[in-house]
Amino acid sequence: MAKSFVLIKEFITFAPRRESFSSKNISMKVSNKDIRNTFTEKGLKITPQRVAILEAIYKLDNHPTAEDIIRQIRKNNPNIATGTVYKVLDTLVENHIITKVKTDKDIMRYDGVIDKHHHLYCSECDLIEDYEDEELDELLRNHFKNKNIEGFKMEGIVLQIRGTFDKC
Repeated sequence: MAKSFVLIKEFITFAPRRESFSSKNISMKVSNKDIRNTFTEKGLKITPQRVAILEAIYKLDNHPTAEDIIRQIRKNNPNIATGTVYKVLDTLVENHIITKVKTDKDIMRYDGVIDKHHHLYCSECDLIEDYEDEELDELLRNHFKNKNIEGFKMEGIVLQIRGTFDKC
């Protein structure tokens, strides 16, 4: 099993830079109507708090912490309770509207991009950037398809690739 992870690590480390790689924060331009439609599709009640929290996640656009989200929301809704924000964040995660991303420092961040992607995590500055690479995805899918791990059905692969950005 350790051998497979070495293979993956070596591929990531030594793979030549190609245009098929994409490292970026995927900008989310989502309208209030889109947010409301998302709640309706998921069978969730549309509340001002839920709308404000999801809008804040999309506006912050950088894998914000709960504290970042609270600060953003309190600009327009100063009386929103901290517990309400955490409760709504849990609801959004449980309903696959957002995902959680954990840093090396055990800080929970939130990601409004639910399309398939990975993360580049800077161990110096805690920056998280979305990363897309179809070639890497295909390599991983084929690797695990060929390994056929007994008693385990793979549902997906999400990587958090650690390193340091040049600007750090």
